[in-house]
Amino acid sequence: MARAHDEQAIALAGVFQAASLVEQIARRGMVAQNSYEASIASLFVSDPKTTEDVYGGTRDLPFNLSLGLKQMQELVDKRAGGLNQDVMRYALSMIQLERKLSARPDMLDEIGKRLDQLAGKAQYFGGSSETQAQPDNLPDPSIYTHANVIAGIAALYQDTLSTFSTRIQVGGDPRHLQNSENAARIRALLLAGIRAVILWRQVGGKRWHLFFFKSRVRPSLNKIGSTT
Repeated sequence: MARAHDEQAIALAGVFQAASLVEQIARRGMVAQNSYEASIASLFVSDPKTTEDVYGGTRDLPFNLSLGLKQMQELVDKRAGGLNQDVMRYALSMIQLERKLSARPDMLDEIGKRLDQLAGKAQYFGGSSETQAQPDNLPDPSIYTHANVIAGIAALYQDTLSTFSTRIQVGGDPRHLQNSENAARIRALLLAGIRAVILWRQVGGKRWHLFFFKSRVRPSLNKIGSTT
């Protein structure tokens, strides 16, 4: 059971990281590049051997998911001010929207096909030499954040998840929200967050688990944090 809790904590960290990045872009127009790249790259990990592989593997997980793990730790510890309410709202909305998506296998198939196409585009823009730069023969995650790839992910989000009556309303500074590149990055991150929710479901996560959030994730957070 401890392993299942670890996997669920990793997936939830992916959800909270994507939600936090959305909030940061909406409010400030900028994010930490490592967190951004890790979240976007997770969309293109279609056949991971372990849950950790979705976010770069066990060794790099504490770095790649540092923002999401920090947000979860703050929620567990009830630190001053608690978790940003927008971040919490985005995370819960992602969980709600994933339930609607799970009832649409046709839409899931469409998302999978278009992500495969975008993976090829990312390889093209990244260049073959750069894709071999990482250990374990993993592509450099930065290739997936090329502006053309992000635009493609954003269009995919608009064509699929944005068609549901339930939508995630993002608030922030109009100067940042009205910037087309920021809007594309936000949509891409929303899809990455929903992908993390799918992962959470796959490793046994259930909505009622959130009522026991602290007791379920605290040991796993301590374990993951100790690997840094």
